[in-house]
Amino acid sequence: MPYRIDIPQARVHSFDRLVELGALDAEISSDGAIAALLPDSVSPEEVARALGVDDLSVSPAIGRDEGSIWILSPRPVRVGRIRIVPAGVNAEPGDMRLIDAGAFGTGLHPTTALCLDAIDDAVRIAPLDTMLDVGTGSGVLALAALMFGVPAVTGIDTDDEALRVAAENARLNGLESRMQLRRGGPDSVTGTWPLVVANILAAPLIEMAPALAQRVSHHGELVLSGIPSSVEQDVDRAYRRLGMQRVRVTSRAGWVALVLRASW
Repeated sequence: MPYRIDIPQARVHSFDRLVELGALDAEISSDGAIAALLPDSVSPEEVARALGVDDLSVSPAIGRDEGSIWILSPRPVRVGRIRIVPAGVNAEPGDMRLIDAGAFGTGLHPTTALCLDAIDDAVRIAPLDTMLDVGTGSGVLALAALMFGVPAVTGIDTDDEALRVAAENARLNGLESRMQLRRGGPDSVTGTWPLVVANILAAPLIEMAPALAQRVSHHGELVLSGIPSSVEQDVDRAYRRLGMQRVRVTSRAGWVALVLRASW
């Protein structure tokens, strides 16, 4: 588990030394203090020796996107057409603002980027009147769809805290009137959608394949991610057995997104 170090006064080469030690993130403040996240393969004692300091404080690191992303603090990130900024940062017109919370979906994980690209592609090909976001987390994918011009989006999640975060992010971006949030999985809603997106994990995707497929409308599309490259075929096979047709697959940093189309 990575950990955080804080040094009240950095030396000239402290930042470079931290990079050499494999720091996951590092920041120097205006008063000369430095903070960094280090992997647990490097001990605090090694860091102190490398930097030549004694006054080094150690504290637990805070992981984001369910412990898959390690950064000191949220920062603006651009993914395709969307620029995502922390709630406390001055936003430019068209930016998406997100609060710093534990729900998955900071915009930094490769699977989020893959899904954002897939949603963007879908709305460019044909206008959509709605979308279903399964496992909405922070609401980042649902909010992006709304910002891309989809009139209304439904987001569902089994985690009450995720739904709270998604609702707050919707309000923060002035999109709460167009975003419906419900607790549960794909079997908790009725009806069909022209675009269904599920960025969760491979095993749940396989398990809920029948319920997810039922939510896809006539010739609608299904975007699946949270899938390591090594199990792509397993997920793909589970949906093709149900009549879904493979449209394309995209990959980034060992993760894939599957885009499937309903044959019905």
